[in-house]
Amino acid sequence: MKDVRSDNPLARLRDLVWRPTPASLRGLALASVVGNALIMATGAAVRVSGSGLGCPTWPKCTGSSLVPTHTPEHSAVNMAIEFGNRMLTFLVLALGALVFVAALRLRPRRRGLVGLAAIQPFSVVAQAIVGGIVVLTDLHPVAVTVHFLLSPAILAAAVVLWVRTDEGDEPARSLVRQELVWLGRALTGVVFLLLVAGTVVTGTGPHAGDPKARRYGFQIEQVAQLHVDIVWATVGLTFALLLGLRLTSAPTRVQRRALELLVVELAQGVIGYVQYFTNVPGTLVVAHVLGAALVWIATLRVVFALRDRGPMPAAPAPKPPAATRDTAPAASLGT
Repeated sequence: MKDVRSDNPLARLRDLVWRPTPASLRGLALASVVGNALIMATGAAVRVSGSGLGCPTWPKCTGSSLVPTHTPEHSAVNMAIEFGNRMLTFLVLALGALVFVAALRLRPRRRGLVGLAAIQPFSVVAQAIVGGIVVLTDLHPVAVTVHFLLSPAILAAAVVLWVRTDEGDEPARSLVRQELVWLGRALTGVVFLLLVAGTVVTGTGPHAGDPKARRYGFQIEQVAQLHVDIVWATVGLTFALLLGLRLTSAPTRVQRRALELLVVELAQGVIGYVQYFTNVPGTLVVAHVLGAALVWIATLRVVFALRDRGPMPAAPAPKPPAATRDTAPAASLGT
């Protein structure tokens, strides 16, 4: 008889979480990666639209309501944008909770995956609290910087979990020369420095999130130039890594990851230069922040591609039905 639950989306979701397979856990982990990358972009949309104080209080949207209500100080559009970003946080939190439960329910249980999955929901809650501090400090640039930089940290944990769901638990074995491993690690540090510099540029530039928000007191030309310098350092390190991988005949998969990173970086560079020469339009800022998330994801994938941890643990063999276990002895006695 056909199981009617298979046609029920909620039942399928329940099975993905409560009776997960390695493939379904990997899918949930990927969904968490996507959600964390998108919320970085929507956060930028809040900023460039001037909606940072669309909900002027926290955790409520206004002093008396959890949801947007009419107020003469803030337009309905700004309130809707900020409130929408807050609601997306709950979606990312839900994804994190589902990933955590699925990691707990996976058999055989992999303690490393459970620990990584636990980071997801708790870090989203911490990020929401920092977001509340941002609102309560009227978008102080330091609070905004911390708020943004928590996002790539959470995204990194999500990417690590996603990668680890497709490999085993053996000790890491390097697939490339040690010099290239160190180059990959240096590249990761420089990319994170690039993200930090980007927040300083944003905190100095025209998109403050609200007209009354404070800005960093730097010269925008100087911090923008510093940002560009780090961009070129990132591209140079990536090219050096790719060249080293090719010259040492590294596995094709590793070379492909490095090439993907270089392509994403060049596309991100094009967006950055276009927004610079067009007076930093808001749409391109959102695209640039999303591109920053993609660069970070691609960088982490390169680093993890440099080593191997063996195949995934084998799933436990299914237990035979009770009837089979009960009748097996009788059958053997009769022969």
